Amino acid sequence: MWELIRPRGGTWVSCPSDLISNTFLRFGCLFNIVQMGLRLISATKVTLATRRSLTCGSRGSTLCAKGKERLPTMSATTNKNCFCGRSNVWLLVGILFAALPLAAATARIYVANRGGTTIDVIDPATNKVVEVIKGIESPEVVRFSPDGSRLYITSRSEDVLDVRDRKSGKTVKKVPLSGWANDAMVTNDGKLIVICIRNTGLEAVDAGALDVIDAKSLEKVKSIPVRRGLHDVALTADGKFAAAGSPGGQFITVFDLQKMEIAWEVNYDQGVLPVIIESNPDGSGHRIFAQLNRTNGFSVVDFVTHKEVDRIKNPDEPKGFPPGCEGISHGIGIAPDHKTLWTNSRPANAVFVYSLPDLKLLGHVSLPDTEVPGKSPRGGGPAWVTFTPDSKTVYISTCGTKSITAIDVNAIKEITQIPVHEMPDRISTLVLP
Repeated sequence: MWELIRPRGGTWVSCPSDLISNTFLRFGCLFNIVQMGLRLISATKVTLATRRSLTCGSRGSTLCAKGKERLPTMSATTNKNCFCGRSNVWLLVGILFAALPLAAATARIYVANRGGTTIDVIDPATNKVVEVIKGIESPEVVRFSPDGSRLYITSRSEDVLDVRDRKSGKTVKKVPLSGWANDAMVTNDGKLIVICIRNTGLEAVDAGALDVIDAKSLEKVKSIPVRRGLHDVALTADGKFAAAGSPGGQFITVFDLQKMEIAWEVNYDQGVLPVIIESNPDGSGHRIFAQLNRTNGFSVVDFVTHKEVDRIKNPDEPKGFPPGCEGISHGIGIAPDHKTLWTNSRPANAVFVYSLPDLKLLGHVSLPDTEVPGKSPRGGGPAWVTFTPDSKTVYISTCGTKSITAIDVNAIKEITQIPVHEMPDRISTLVLP
């Protein structure tokens, strides 16, 4: 989607709406700057004498060489102070290079360290931990309000949704839940928070539910019970349906979030671990990709017929790694550009990548293992998957190590390993406003 915007006092320019932010507006939109820079460089390819005739317009709204094309600028003050004179061409070039990295700085990767009491926050521009949230015993997952102002945190220590102000770190409210929470998701419009409940009781045999929280009132508006505990949840892009998998119940339950009830189920002969929904361009559900705890690969479910239509098996190589954590396949994600599907394999201690929509194998990246003195290395236990908003980098957590692996999506190659705290598990991406 492209939008017309105008920096204060400047000209209207066309910019991608997903790149428009306060930061870009302060620079008069990156695209406006680039356009101006290219035109300015072109205009200055003249003789020294002509360059010396470079002047500002009477109102400071143009930059021109006499007899040459008038160039639009952001404001009269900017023109007069920054771009009048050949030496300040270099200032514009400097602004261009300073502005370009801003796109990478508009996201953060949150890592819930389930084996400890911390959440690490990674800046994908540097692949460094820039913040550590402390004092949350065994955090499960962090999700976000669409404007980035609030964090929604579940943990194993309390049966609540901990709602926090992101900037101050203070708890806004702890919303009581119907039991021990696992995964959570927020609808794209920010109105609902849906939470997988792994166990609503105190019995060894779990009973599950999907808790639905109103994000405005921060009240639980519905708890939809299911036969067994739920582990992971995904949403259609239009926010109308949620799909959750049950390890103990061996089923996927699809919930109608408008009617607040179960819509349909898919049953298996083994436990269901992470799930992800591939949506159609209109936001409706197209396919569900589900990992099963005894299958080195994933199941494909058609959203219209409600049936499994395929089961994709990962390659036999690499192999030889015993699971570092529960289940064989754990961690699956679709890149934001909808071109690739990434799925973790614990026997391979690797992540495999498939093209979309045809599910053609493109390759794999081996992940860090765990050294065991006197024995062969164990797999690191690949756990969860998340991406930068531009789909250029994918991040994989390995619960048996204290690191996150950053991978170049196009090259299918490791970029770096990022040290974090104990037992990194669910990871998620915050797009900053």
